[in-house]
Amino acid sequence: MGGKRRRHFTMLRDFAPADFITLANGFTGTGSVLAVMQYLVGAEERFLWIAFALLPLSLLFDFLDGRVARWRGGSALGPQLDSLADLISFGLAPAALAFAVGMRGGWDAAVLIYFVACGLSRLARFNATADELADESGKVRYFEGTPIPTSLVLVAGLAVLLWKDLVHADLPLGSVELGPWRLHPLVLIYLLSGTAMISKNLRIPKI
Repeated sequence: MGGKRRRHFTMLRDFAPADFITLANGFTGTGSVLAVMQYLVGAEERFLWIAFALLPLSLLFDFLDGRVARWRGGSALGPQLDSLADLISFGLAPAALAFAVGMRGGWDAAVLIYFVACGLSRLARFNATADELADESGKVRYFEGTPIPTSLVLVAGLAVLLWKDLVHADLPLGSVELGPWRLHPLVLIYLLSGTAMISKNLRIPKI
């Protein structure tokens, strides 16, 4: 039979060096989520600190993969890998940490789901409009809405609360009953962050 023989198990061979750094971003983000789950199972605070500590590593890998891609060249999979890794590390993991420190009411869950959905939408919009926003050199000039890694500002704030033992029942601003569900007003920072990510009126220069 003629034609080109199909190669099997070639995906990793097709990866560029930058793609492996992007995978490291996804690995650390997933590790953070799993550490949160272990904390929720056993209430061992060290796992929560591990969850916090892994996310700055995700940010480092997210910074490096773009630099390596420009230096060594990227692959066709690169942008998609980057978006999926970012969703885990800067969308799902920060939401899981908020839940872990005590934002567990029904309204809290709705806000955290909204936050992750905004991150997902933000990444999809960037991929769809990157060519349109690029300059003559092919570099994207600005972000529409805040980049999803800005969620680490929220993570840093939660880490400070954990350090000061202001978590669970001692969360700042307390909690209120609204209809059938409980709301911790502190979770509204996630609402604001998610809304800023999908805003087309915010233009952030890309460094």
